[in-house]
Amino acid sequence: MELKCIIIDDEPLALGLMESYVKKTDFLNLRGKYSSAVKAISEMNESQPDLIFVDIQMPDLSGLEFSKMIGDKAKVIFTTAFEQYAIEGFKVNALDYLLKPISYTDFLQAANKALQWFELTSSAKTAQTQAAPQENNKEKKTIFVKTDYKLVQIELKKILYIEGLKDYVKIHLEDEPYPILSLMSMKSLEDQLPEDKFVRVHRSFIVQPEKIKVIERNRIVFGKQYIPISDSYKDKFQAFLNEHALMGM
Repeated sequence: MELKCIIIDDEPLALGLMESYVKKTDFLNLRGKYSSAVKAISEMNESQPDLIFVDIQMPDLSGLEFSKMIGDKAKVIFTTAFEQYAIEGFKVNALDYLLKPISYTDFLQAANKALQWFELTSSAKTAQTQAAPQENNKEKKTIFVKTDYKLVQIELKKILYIEGLKDYVKIHLEDEPYPILSLMSMKSLEDQLPEDKFVRVHRSFIVQPEKIKVIERNRIVFGKQYIPISDSYKDKFQAFLNEHALMGM
């Protein structure tokens, strides 16, 4: 796999060093280098990077501000001379951060981490397409999900609820102490689930209503876990309960 990347740093020496690192890394394709995050944003439609190496401290537009502005258009690895920025970097979902002065060893380690992320994302999408049985969702009894570089078959009847993170989902099962973690979106997983057995109750939660034992103050209780029922999904959830002859909230 090849990753298209750009570099952003207002220091010419740092920019040149990162360019040399990119050029001797086989799987990286340099699509642009910029001394300004503002300039980089204006040309992103042309460069279309998968990965961006960006300095945190820059005039006009900082690396953190830049990362928030581009959202999910590309993944980010921060470069910085100040270690305290690491926590802030991960708050905006950076893949990694590199502390200056940056050695090629550290650079290559971060680049490989990005490559693994993109490879896993790609293989997960392929697996979802190939493993999804060609059948009516209402008749489906299992689904396949990608986890830890392997496909796992999950019985739908064992699913209690599904929790969505930014790039991952956690599938919580009956009688299992730990959830299954899979790199996929809530929407793609929701599309595989039978509509008569699962319902979304929150942007971050899908539940299997027949597993519900307690609903308390607009929250679904699964053991020690309280799942909120958001206003935007409340009517749909109530309609589901009424249609399936369950006790209303």
